[in-house]
Amino acid sequence: MSQYALITGARKGLGKAFAIELSKRKINTILVSRPNDGLQDLCEELKEKYQVDCRYYETDLSVYNNLIDLADWVNLHFDIIILINNVGTGGTIRMTDASIEYIDKILKLNIVTTSVLTHQLMPNLLRQPKGYILNVSSLAAHLPIGFKTVYPASKSFIYSFSRGLNQELKGSNVSVSVVSPGPIRTNGDVVNRISKGYFGKFMILEPEEIAKKCIRQLFERKAEIIVNPMVWLLIKILPTWITTPLMTKIAKKELG
Repeated sequence: MSQYALITGARKGLGKAFAIELSKRKINTILVSRPNDGLQDLCEELKEKYQVDCRYYETDLSVYNNLIDLADWVNLHFDIIILINNVGTGGTIRMTDASIEYIDKILKLNIVTTSVLTHQLMPNLLRQPKGYILNVSSLAAHLPIGFKTVYPASKSFIYSFSRGLNQELKGSNVSVSVVSPGPIRTNGDVVNRISKGYFGKFMILEPEEIAKKCIRQLFERKAEIIVNPMVWLLIKILPTWITTPLMTKIAKKELG
């Protein structure tokens, strides 16, 4: 069987940038995203432009059984050398205004999907000469933020899960990397929200820039991938009693 990289949340933004970057490197891809999201068109474009194989799988990854179905299909038909757990969701809302469905979706997509898919595809990755897992966390994982609350906590799970699993797999052929990007220039709505504060403008990066840095450091087997060193250093240096009120004030502006 040919070797493939599987990318979740692959239709837009950072996921799409990962798909393009890997295709440029002549790596076959399996793109996963929600139904009716134009995934087939992206797949055909990558095949034609970069002369690689590209498969697509449309499903709602917040549904547990869909996760298992995806993993079963992949394990039956493909050798996986790269797993990129990119799918995720978040938002800015007062906790008192948040619906149960809002909280549930964040926990399922950001925590359950990443951990279960990694678990289900691990035997496949371990069978390959070399295997790589990239989990997308967030700078928010290191910054408790009011009005976002559940999202930073879910990304803290991703960070801890990734660092722990990387240690567990030391000595094996599979490495685990985690990246904690800040705001990403993905669409007009995101840019508008971020641009309301100077700090957001300072942190924002292009998805293509992040993807290129991530893939390079992924192949270097870096446990932690740093894409914005200056911001990362600030977060490490500044104490939580400064950063949490500051980020909460910025988040509150997003409420309008």
